[in-house]
Amino acid sequence: MKKALATEKAPAAIGPYSQGVRCGDYVYVSGQLPIDPATGAFAGDDIAVQTRQSLTNIQSILASDGLTMDNVVKTTVLLKNISDFAAMNEVYATFFEGTCPARAAFEVAALPKDSLIEIEAVAYCGK
Repeated sequence: MKKALATEKAPAAIGPYSQGVRCGDYVYVSGQLPIDPATGAFAGDDIAVQTRQSLTNIQSILASDGLTMDNVVKTTVLLKNISDFAAMNEVYATFFEGTCPARAAFEVAALPKDSLIEIEAVAYCGK
C-alpha cells in the first residue's frame, strides 16, 4: 500500500506526481529543485545555495513522515554542469552524519526551470 506525502515546507509538485511516497518500509522522495517554498522562486543562483535548498526540501518532506536525513539510503543528484560537483559535494556533506547514503551523480542536458541541480532520495524507515 502506498501513501502520498505532502508538506507546505517544500515546493508543491509542478506536475502529476507526489512530493514523496511511502511504500512499506521505504519513502521515495521526488526530485527536488532548489525552490524556496515561501517564495516559489529559486533560493539563489549558485550551486551551493541551490544544493542546500534542494536538500532542505528533501529534509522537510521526510520530516512530514517523521523521518530525518539519517533515514536516507540512496540519492541521485542531477547537475546542469558536472564542474559544479565539488561545490555541490561540500554542501551535500553537511546534511549527512555517519554512514552516508549511496549516491549517483550525473550531468544532464537540462533541468526543469533551468535549475542547476535536482536531487531525489530514497529513505528506509523500517527497523
